[in-house]
Amino acid sequence: MALAILPTAAADDPDEDELLEEGLVFDDTPRPIGLHTPEWFELSFLDLREDLEDAVEQGKMGLAVYFGMDDCPYCEALFDKNFSQDDIRDYLSSHFNVVAIDALGTREVTDLDGETWLERRYAAERRLNFTPSIAFYDAEGERIHQMRGYYPPYRFRALLEYVIDRHDKEKSFRDYLERADPPPKFDLDDINERDFFVNPPYALDRSRIPADRPLVVFFEREACHACDILHSEPLQDDAVLERIAMMDAVQLNADDPDTPVLTPAGERTNAKEWAADLDVHWAPTMIFFDEKGEEIIRIDSVVHLNRLRNVMDYVLTRGYEEFPTFELWRAQQPARP
Repeated sequence: MALAILPTAAADDPDEDELLEEGLVFDDTPRPIGLHTPEWFELSFLDLREDLEDAVEQGKMGLAVYFGMDDCPYCEALFDKNFSQDDIRDYLSSHFNVVAIDALGTREVTDLDGETWLERRYAAERRLNFTPSIAFYDAEGERIHQMRGYYPPYRFRALLEYVIDRHDKEKSFRDYLERADPPPKFDLDDINERDFFVNPPYALDRSRIPADRPLVVFFEREACHACDILHSEPLQDDAVLERIAMMDAVQLNADDPDTPVLTPAGERTNAKEWAADLDVHWAPTMIFFDEKGEEIIRIDSVVHLNRLRNVMDYVLTRGYEEFPTFELWRAQQPARP
């Protein structure tokens, strides 16, 4: 089907105010913001064992550890779009104490096992440096679930329900979202097709013979509001399209069991099973692989122009070979005009 451009006239379609309220449209240009620590966050001396003890003594079910950093507009959106809503803030704070860690910080933090780390090392080790991130721990210090990247309010509410009601004991967050997914904002019966996507069959094996360039796999879904935003905004930008042209780009329907796929690791499967194996629970999710089929990085949350362009540069310049995380690489890059 044709590309779905963001509509402006139809009565049933979302207007700009609705999109802003949902947290799907905002300025993601990096700018000085500061590490948010609102008054309802707990004061922490970065000993997570003590923080958890305090939470349990207050009758909470556990501890939520927030990872943010300066000049992170997605962190700002979490506070301005999500935590500004009373029901979200009260629901989270009534069940968890929340403490903050700077994903690029250099203070010492003691984890729940008593091991001491620099903040940035701890965030990278736990794969929680793609900000904003939140790790949820129960009263015994066992991790319930972790969020990497920004979720808009409706999906963040689903995340809190999943964690607080302990649905993790019976199903993955991906499976839970299939039941809890809100109704779509766009009346579409298919996913957005684009000329830059490789046509089937999807023979993506790179395990025996390396490819000539990186691979990006777009996992999307039908009637997916966030997918439509991706295609009607950042994927209209010429600079982004130029970068995609330097990669092999594949689009898969994460709910499709009928499309066969030979994965970059040389395994035969289908689109739905591969999405499940990769723990894809957000649409759209973009996973970047190197020439040998190893995953480099993924974007599995709302993304806009600047972050998408920067992640693509990280992949195309092989920044991952020198810097173990995208955040460390980006901190060394000159500011864009």
